[in-house]
Amino acid sequence: MSSRRRTIVALAIAALSNLVLAGTVAAQSENRELIDGLEYQLLYVALPLTLFVLMILVYAAVKFHDNDDPEPTTEDPALEITWTAATAIILLFVGLSGYSVLVNPYVSPSQAIGGDTSGQETIESFDDLPDTGDEEIYVQSYQWSWEASYPDSNITTENELVIPADENVTIWLTSDDVIHSLFVPDLGIKQDAFPGDYTRARTIAEPGRYDAVCAEFCGAGHSRMDADVIVVEPETYDQWIEEHDGEGTVTDTPEPE
Repeated sequence: MSSRRRTIVALAIAALSNLVLAGTVAAQSENRELIDGLEYQLLYVALPLTLFVLMILVYAAVKFHDNDDPEPTTEDPALEITWTAATAIILLFVGLSGYSVLVNPYVSPSQAIGGDTSGQETIESFDDLPDTGDEEIYVQSYQWSWEASYPDSNITTENELVIPADENVTIWLTSDDVIHSLFVPDLGIKQDAFPGDYTRARTIAEPGRYDAVCAEFCGAGHSRMDADVIVVEPETYDQWIEEHDGEGTVTDTPEPE
């Protein structure tokens, strides 16, 4: 086998290996499940297309290797119409699949924006936010920490967000200074926090402790602006709230089971 053929085969094997070995971690939240589901849908389309293109590539490389008298390709309207229609169908499938995930309320929840310029009610603090019907947590971001507060309990935690498992949870975000972005990779949560505005992240998560970071460059301390998202059973969450109600800043956070 010539070096050119060996190179083609090696590239084909590498491409297939990367596709087959794509993420296998079980989803830990509704958000992550939606995102992973979209990735697998696109993978199921990409894999046969990749195989088809590689087969044509290998066939052409073998058939026309060392061809000293090449001839121009003849026109074939039927073939051109076929590949144009096939491409349109694939793009339509990708667009519809992506849209169905992007409009999901866990990926793109409705937002509440402060600084009214459009006739809507001005939102100047967390107290002015609309009732979502979810368990709510207020997160104030600043250089370079996250401060979470829990409505009606006078409890705050620093760089730790405690939420109940298997329940709809809304995380309201704002910033004291520059733009920050709360990113929890394992839960599929990513939402920007803007000075003077209020944005919303929404999830249903399984018990566990998850890493959160700031995904928007926010100054010299950006790299150390991280936090833990602690997801505990609802009974544990309610008990923790009750035990520390009115204490202000709390460092004794519960551990997930």
